[in-house]
Amino acid sequence: MGSGPGSSNVIGGQFAAIKTWGICIDDMIIKAPVAVKCAFGENPKRVYGDEQRKTPMTRMATAALLREALMEAKEYVKGREAEDEDDRPDLNFRWEAMIPLMKKEIPLKAHVHRADDIFTALRLAKEFGLDVTLDHCTEGHMIADHIKASGKKALVGPSLSERAKFELKNLTFETPGVLASKGVEVSIITDHPVIPIQYLPLCAALAVKAGMTKEDAFRALTINPARALGIEDRVGSLETGKDADIVLWSGDPLEFSSEVKYTIINGEVVYKK
Repeated sequence: MGSGPGSSNVIGGQFAAIKTWGICIDDMIIKAPVAVKCAFGENPKRVYGDEQRKTPMTRMATAALLREALMEAKEYVKGREAEDEDDRPDLNFRWEAMIPLMKKEIPLKAHVHRADDIFTALRLAKEFGLDVTLDHCTEGHMIADHIKASGKKALVGPSLSERAKFELKNLTFETPGVLASKGVEVSIITDHPVIPIQYLPLCAALAVKAGMTKEDAFRALTINPARALGIEDRVGSLETGKDADIVLWSGDPLEFSSEVKYTIINGEVVYKK
C-alpha cells in the first residue's frame, strides 16, 4: 500500500510503498519515495484560509503556490547539476525531496476532486513536464475524454462516504467504470483511514454494480495501483519473479459474504483462518 501525508498542505511531502505485514518498517518498504503529494481544492483552503486566515485562501492561490514551488525546485535541480561546484546551491532537504519528481522518476500525487482542479493539475504537470496521478478524481466521469487524452492515471475514491464537502456533490460509484470504459487506467482507493481498507472489495463491488466490468474492477485493485506506484515489477499480479503477495478467498472477492482464508506475503503465510 502507499503511505504518506494528507491533503492539508499544498505540498505535503513524499509517499512510500510498504507491505502491510512485518515487524520493522525498514524491512516493510517496497519502494521509497514513490510520489510527492500535493493538494488542490477545499482542504488547503479550509486549513489555511478558514482556520489560519492566511494564503492559500483560494484555488488560484493554491495553484500559484504550487507553481512557485515547482519553479524553485526546477532551478534547484539545475543548480545542483552545475559543473562548477562553487556554482551549486547549498544542500536544501526541502528541494532535495523534489528532485525525483522534477526528473520524472516519480509522479506528483495530486489530491483533486472537482473537474476544474483536475484540469489545473494536468495543466501544471504539462507545464513542468511532470508525471501526475489524479487521486480521488471525483468528477473524473464528467471529463473522461480529457483524462484519457492526457494519458494520466486515475485513483478513484473514497466513494463510500457522504458528500461532506461541496466539491463532492457529484460523487458517484459510476466514476471508475466510466473512466475505465474510456481507456483510463483506474485504481480504486479508500483513502484509509477515511474509509477503512477492509472495505476496499466492497467499494469495487459497488463500482461493478454501477457499471464497471469485473475485469476492470479486479485490475483496479491489483496491477493498476501497483503501476500507479511504480512497483509493478514486484507486486500487483501473479508472475514469476514477483514477491508472491497473494490473498486466497472463500469465494468471489467482490461478494460481501466471501472471507479471506489465507494471506501470503513474500511467499510466507501471515494469516490463516
